[in-house]
Amino acid sequence: MNTNDHYQICSNCIMDTSDPKVTFDEKGWCDYCRNYHQNIIPSWNPNENGLKELQPLLDKIKKEGKNKSHDCLIGLSGGIDSSYVAYLAKEKFGLRPMLFHVDAGWNSQEAVNNIEKLVDGLGLDLYTEVINWEEMKDLQLAFFKAQVPHIDTPQDHAFFAGLYNYAAKHGHKYILTGANYSTECVREPLEWHYHATDLSQLKDIHHKFGTRPLKSFPLVDIFTYKLYYRYFKGVQVVKPLNHVSYIKEEAMDLLIKLYGWQKYPHKHYESRFTRFYEGYWLPTKFGYQKHRAHYSSLILTGQMTRENAFDQISKPAYDAETIALDFEYIAKKLEISVEELQTLMDRDNKTYRDYKNNMPYIEMATKVLRLLGIQKSIIR
Repeated sequence: MNTNDHYQICSNCIMDTSDPKVTFDEKGWCDYCRNYHQNIIPSWNPNENGLKELQPLLDKIKKEGKNKSHDCLIGLSGGIDSSYVAYLAKEKFGLRPMLFHVDAGWNSQEAVNNIEKLVDGLGLDLYTEVINWEEMKDLQLAFFKAQVPHIDTPQDHAFFAGLYNYAAKHGHKYILTGANYSTECVREPLEWHYHATDLSQLKDIHHKFGTRPLKSFPLVDIFTYKLYYRYFKGVQVVKPLNHVSYIKEEAMDLLIKLYGWQKYPHKHYESRFTRFYEGYWLPTKFGYQKHRAHYSSLILTGQMTRENAFDQISKPAYDAETIALDFEYIAKKLEISVEELQTLMDRDNKTYRDYKNNMPYIEMATKVLRLLGIQKSIIR
């Protein structure tokens, strides 16, 4: 049953009709819950069996990297997923990763601390790509002016493109990522968070609202990194968190104990801009709460009760004082006034459909991946 015409919330998790394409069965379960039980659980082994499945690939990574300075690459944000992958790679898997960080100008102090603590504590090499701030700022403002929900795309695109372009250029064959089912089995709908790797959309929005050329900003389209880099450059993405027991709170507590890692309030809040985007821009301007997907993932994987999720989602992500401080901080960093930022908040909302996009091709590719059993999470 399609539910676009009235409000409904899942009886098992907390996903609701703020996702306009969500459907519910006769029990009131949403399609995310059904997909989790039908498609993810049967082939997901976050235990010793999963580690056994991963071991041949770990052995291959070690063998191929034997005479190199590093045998794999890990994109490190300072958040829990990538931080825990770095810990596992060095301490549990015996790999020799190089840590790769993209500084897009919005790191929180917690992120900076966590990166420093892990580099020192694990004794790993770190390469940081610093994005040209004038170009970053111009692209970021273009997305504000475009009035789309996904104003975090410039930062996300810089992370993806910087990492994958570096790997392809420097011959790194294995990228370990923090992508996982444990905290991400319910993916945010594209209405809330459109593909950051749709280069067609990024360029169109920048062409319409940007003021300076993107001469050094890292760019890559989804087909380049999914197809060309994978099958012609040999760059393989490895998701180790899907092969081990990954309990978010336990992982954070361990990193705090071992390295002095610092917690942050919500998933992705290691970026100060993302905190504003997810905690204020999306819910206030569009009525989208990304924490619904985050908490629903934790409900399904037994890390949060539905009651606790309701309690958390009912609380504002921001207190009034922090909102005011972040509003001022972001306006100042983008070199506009607080009044101009508020004007951008108040303009008519747009969606990714209002600009050039590659969705027909992305949807086609997603269907193929689902038929092949490679893509198991719902992405729409």
